[in-house]
Amino acid sequence: MKDNKAMVIFQPSGRRGEVPQGINLIEASRLLGVDIEALCGEKKVCGKCKVRIEQGRFEKFGIESRLTHVSAWQEEEEKFVNAEAREAGYRLACVTKVQGDLLVFVPEESRAGKQVVSKAARDIHIEHDPAVKLYYVEVEKPTFEEPTADFERIGHELKRQYGLANLRIDIHTLRQLPKVLRDGNWKVTVSVWMDQEVIRVRPGRVQDAYGLAIDVGTTTVAGYFCNLRTMEVVDTVSLMNPQCKYGEDVMARITYHMMTPDGLQRMSNDIIEGLNWLIDQAIAGTYPPKKKVKKKKGEEGPEEWVEVPEEGKTYLRLSREDIEDITLGGNTAMHHILLQLNPEYVGLAPFPPVIHHSLDIRARDLGIKINPSAYVFVLPNEAGFVGADNVGVLIAEEPYKNKEKQLIIDIGTNGELVLGDKDKLISSSCATGPALEGAQLAFGMRAAPGAIERIKIDPETHDVDYKVIGRDAWRKYSEPKEMKAKGICGSGILDVLAELYYAGVITKTGVFNKKNQKSNRFRVNPDNKQPEFVLAWAEETSIEKDIVITQKDVRQIQLAKGALHAGCKLMLRRMGVEKMDQVKIAGAFGTHVDRTKALIMGLFPDCEIEKIVSVGNAAGDGCRAALLNRAKREEANWVSRNVEYIELTVEPDFQTVFMEAMQIPHMKDEFPHLEGVVPPEILHQ
Repeated sequence: MKDNKAMVIFQPSGRRGEVPQGINLIEASRLLGVDIEALCGEKKVCGKCKVRIEQGRFEKFGIESRLTHVSAWQEEEEKFVNAEAREAGYRLACVTKVQGDLLVFVPEESRAGKQVVSKAARDIHIEHDPAVKLYYVEVEKPTFEEPTADFERIGHELKRQYGLANLRIDIHTLRQLPKVLRDGNWKVTVSVWMDQEVIRVRPGRVQDAYGLAIDVGTTTVAGYFCNLRTMEVVDTVSLMNPQCKYGEDVMARITYHMMTPDGLQRMSNDIIEGLNWLIDQAIAGTYPPKKKVKKKKGEEGPEEWVEVPEEGKTYLRLSREDIEDITLGGNTAMHHILLQLNPEYVGLAPFPPVIHHSLDIRARDLGIKINPSAYVFVLPNEAGFVGADNVGVLIAEEPYKNKEKQLIIDIGTNGELVLGDKDKLISSSCATGPALEGAQLAFGMRAAPGAIERIKIDPETHDVDYKVIGRDAWRKYSEPKEMKAKGICGSGILDVLAELYYAGVITKTGVFNKKNQKSNRFRVNPDNKQPEFVLAWAEETSIEKDIVITQKDVRQIQLAKGALHAGCKLMLRRMGVEKMDQVKIAGAFGTHVDRTKALIMGLFPDCEIEKIVSVGNAAGDGCRAALLNRAKREEANWVSRNVEYIELTVEPDFQTVFMEAMQIPHMKDEFPHLEGVVPPEILHQ
């Protein structure tokens, strides 16, 4: 705290800055470009602006956040925040004033500008063979002559009709069995897991069972809600990983566990709570939307809601019980934290995980609220920094079934690389850091409305045209005030380096080219004396200040792209090959990256532009493949043990390769496929 200011950090958006003490959290959020719902206009009557004040010392951000750093509790809050939530640090942002440094978590339902998560399910071919299958049986009623037990009766029929022998039954299902059998008049549908165990019995003939494939990312969590019979993706649901408040990257969370006595438990509880929220979202989507019933004047009583079904639409009206299988993948640290396995040694050389092999864990043992007898299949890990998410990418893309040498880059908070073909696969991991997701940039932000997602810079005039999330028209077709820009997100960050270089604003080394500036957008910041380039003028923003890219920002992006390029190059060398036949870009970035710009900035070594393809959220697709096909679970275990992991940083010339790769597109290497794409005077600097 200095000059009556306090540092406030909002998670999961990652926006931070010093704000005047004495303002409320809604005002602080506006100053920092964070949208908190305030439907009643801060009249303290809607309760939509609930936030949580995190408590403790947060080394990653260098602050101490306490409940005593905000104003006293107000009685208006009691209507919306119960005693348990108050204990956990929940407050209403409209009444809570800043009185010291704070880390504030904004829950999903309180966010006005919902994060845009690009994790749509791709149409990939999956052989249909789910772990949970339904069997309809009709059994004889017991008699004095034949008083066989209920379960043995069902077991006998399942063996006779379907060849399923030696089945066991979960205790929860067994407790339901006598009533269900009699309710169904001895005709029932049995859910069998992996041909081994009965996990549900329902009266009568039922057609469908449902499952959820979940990709737990460091930053975002995506769930694919599937019909196990038809393989249809009923819905895609997502949320920001609630652990973001402990730090954006994996190492920050491992550090949090090491510095905080109950850190592991807290982070695990957060993600389990998040997964249960995700499950509830998926279930809620199977019901019609609801509308509030207007009260008559002076009428008291609780709020009432009525369903408003869309005409001609049928609703599944499912419950948590109807989710009978989950597959789940995440990087090694996310995997360990979720399962409360000590992640400490994953962060220390030689980075061994606690377990490589996949796991089948009863959902109720993890606190995941679906069918109590159902299992969660957790995909296997490859290595300390290449986890189950990468195994998901591999079983979705299957490079081990191809002759072509494929390079698969999964760009997220951590960059994971796989190179290989049917004869050999190697993988590695490089710290792209959260720079590509906007966390370390002056105006970086997550992908939410108002984020600049596409950028073009005119080489002749250095004028900037851009597009923001939530608005279809580009800047040049809009009035300045219509843009309401707030910051720049991942896809814009990947655009900006290539555009600055292509237009000659920066040189290949990444420094601003002071001799070649053609507009007043280039300037030296009077406060910190750092050069910067204006992407959006204050009148085009909703934060009332210019959005700029600074020299420091350019360096951060160069570090991230240099790490990726160096990783690719060292892997090619390890394989003994000059180039790859195909580049696949996975992850949410893969959906948005412009492949030409990716090559211009030198995200990876030279390659034919046509051979660069986007494969979307392949980790999520791999989880879905494992949900709908049992053989993929075996394949996942096989591939996790047959990929050779290489630790790049121990290569003797890693630093040299990395330094050369930081230049755009590269310090020394030729990029023949950029001839005719980039002006020769720029390409051959």
